[in-house]
Amino acid sequence: MFKISNLTVSIDDKEILKNFGIEVGPGEVHAIMGPNGSGKSTLAHVCAGKEEYTVLSGNVVLNDEELLEMEPEERSTRGLFLAFQYPIEIPGVTTMTFLKSSLEAHYKANGREPLTTPEFMKYVKSKATELNIDDSMIKRPLNVGFSGGEKKRNEILQMALLDPKICILDETDSGLDIDALRLVAEGVNKLRNDNRSFIVITHYQRLLDYIKPDFVHIMHDGKIIQTGDSSLALDLEKSGYANYIK
Repeated sequence: MFKISNLTVSIDDKEILKNFGIEVGPGEVHAIMGPNGSGKSTLAHVCAGKEEYTVLSGNVVLNDEELLEMEPEERSTRGLFLAFQYPIEIPGVTTMTFLKSSLEAHYKANGREPLTTPEFMKYVKSKATELNIDDSMIKRPLNVGFSGGEKKRNEILQMALLDPKICILDETDSGLDIDALRLVAEGVNKLRNDNRSFIVITHYQRLLDYIKPDFVHIMHDGKIIQTGDSSLALDLEKSGYANYIK
């Protein structure tokens, strides 16, 4: 379903990813852990199409389509969703307007008839209710004045509306207290199904207490150096990365 092969990426003539590879099957959740500077966020940004990076070799394929040949917006409409570590604020644009524009762009790109305004209102409210998101948050300017937890829950709502095939969560637990973390994880778990896969990038095992991964990977120096089940994350929490890196 989602496969990265031999991906080598540089920025300012420094290689960050080095023949990186991972394969994520339908409905699977893969957690990627690793020390600072190992290339985790670079991986997320390159998959989404951030322009600062130079792809030297490799492939990123979603449902038999090569994403590296596409613009960022095309990757999104093909089914890739990136949840940012620090979602940006957009003053003057309500969350509702942003969600409607995003959904219309996806529908148009995929040859679907856009929803009417009443249909959209009904759709977004039903998704917000499923995710226990208050209507008042949708009426506010996008992420302006939002707490860390509200920003992340807003991204989960975006994810629910756009119905992506592969979701990359780039340290979505950053800056969240334990209650906010639990709410965000509950939202992710509600969106798990046999056709939607996740890559969860995180430093801490605590997120994986709530989002149970099928596979855990340790990333170091731009590549995966160890893969295991959820017990690998527990071991990292106890002993750190030193034993694996050396």
